[in-house]
Amino acid sequence: MKALILVDIQNDFLPGGALAVPNGDAVVAVANRRMPAYELVVATQDWHPADHQSFASQHAGRSVGEVITVDGLEQILWPDHCVQGSPGAELAAELHAEGIDHVIRKGTDKWIDSYSGFFDNDHRKATGLYDYLKQRRVSAVDVMGLALDYCVKFTALDAVELGFEVGLLAEGARGVERSPGDCDAAIRRMKEAGVQIVEGPS
Repeated sequence: MKALILVDIQNDFLPGGALAVPNGDAVVAVANRRMPAYELVVATQDWHPADHQSFASQHAGRSVGEVITVDGLEQILWPDHCVQGSPGAELAAELHAEGIDHVIRKGTDKWIDSYSGFFDNDHRKATGLYDYLKQRRVSAVDVMGLALDYCVKFTALDAVELGFEVGLLAEGARGVERSPGDCDAAIRRMKEAGVQIVEGPS
């Protein structure tokens, strides 16, 4: 069975949100159009405590975009976003939530970020997504959502490592592009890892 993974389609990553992805709202219609074609749809949800150490606000004298070391791991500092229970952490209002079978929350440990839907950034803890998919005999996944150059990329790469056949629905992904070319580099890395890049609508 093939499942669809919707990565972090949340208010804070949409225009007007705390960590808005350029044109991030464009992925919502793509998700809504594609969901009915899959037997299983899983959404990931960034779900940070208010004192998450990826937030620049938690480090005196530090600014958004700086890279520091937190608990032995390199960490980009982000604006406060997707705080547990906040409106910004909610899935996009226009996303057809009735088509989602299961939601996996990630980034819940204050000390370590979790870009991937499967693990934290150091693979110390699993989110439960792998077990959920394997229990349902999923062998292939298509991935889309926000942001292409971070959470979508690492979700796809981990899915390959875990033995899934993986596709990236490119029309349904948008990136942060902290540096020009980040999205192209992310797609190249996914391709090299064995992710099939699915271009255009279906």
